[in-house]
Amino acid sequence: GAHRRGSVRVRFQANDSKIASSRSYSHDFVVSLEVGYIPANDLIQSLEETIDYAHLFGIINMTMQEPVDLLETLVQKIADQVQQRFPQVKEIVVSVEKLNPPIDQFSGSASVRYRVQV
Repeated sequence: GAHRRGSVRVRFQANDSKIASSRSYSHDFVVSLEVGYIPANDLIQSLEETIDYAHLFGIINMTMQEPVDLLETLVQKIADQVQQRFPQVKEIVVSVEKLNPPIDQFSGSASVRYRVQV
């Protein structure tokens, strides 16, 4: 069967997140989640045969509400939750981008990317 990929990209306000380094600042985060899986059938005809992107968003949203100290911890927790919820997933790529972090004379973003193959 063919290998399928799905992805979700979500933007969060820092005041909604529990990331320790950002609790006293107002920042935006962009979370990208990509999954690779092999569906049971070559032709996907129902939601049960694929990865429900609403569930992927739910995993991101839930994990963003949990207190963490590092972006590295956050991406690993998201990947772990995806792996538990969707055992058919064979590859997970998660990145968290912190837009305009509080670094003197720095304009741009900082990001962490985590990839795991199951």
